[in-house]
Amino acid sequence: MPHWLSLLGISRAVLILSVRASVATVASMLLSEGLKLPEFYWAPISTIVVLLSTVKPQTVAWQRFVGTALGAALGALIATFFHPNWIVYGVGIFVCGILSALLRIGSAYRFAAITLSIVLLVAHIRPPWIVAAHRFVEVSLGIAVALVVAVAWPAPANSPADSPAE
Repeated sequence: MPHWLSLLGISRAVLILSVRASVATVASMLLSEGLKLPEFYWAPISTIVVLLSTVKPQTVAWQRFVGTALGAALGALIATFFHPNWIVYGVGIFVCGILSALLRIGSAYRFAAITLSIVLLVAHIRPPWIVAAHRFVEVSLGIAVALVVAVAWPAPANSPADSPAE
């Protein structure tokens, strides 16, 4: 490694982690674009969330997968029967929390709430169930890429991803 990089405080672990994240997110983006997913950018975003988390990738992947499924299903159900407004949205977020607790997936609540928010609050041309299904597929693809990379190319020891959250 060039000496000038270490003078800047850039370690070998940071370089490897950055290359690993770049390869994974670009692969995720190209796969989602190749599949013609309408909002392909959710795949690389999900890859980043899972791969660069300070929590074990498998744990974050499970939380994101289950939370996205719950938020997509609940958001589509609500949007099918109600016009989204602040009351409907607030009730939806509340129900996400209650269902997460009842299903014993409380750690997935934040991902469920995020997905429900996207399905309900972002203007879409397609019906809610189609939007929800696309979101689930886009996020799942990003999770899958992150898990493959995490297993095939583990993060270097003492990398920022191994450090506790600040």
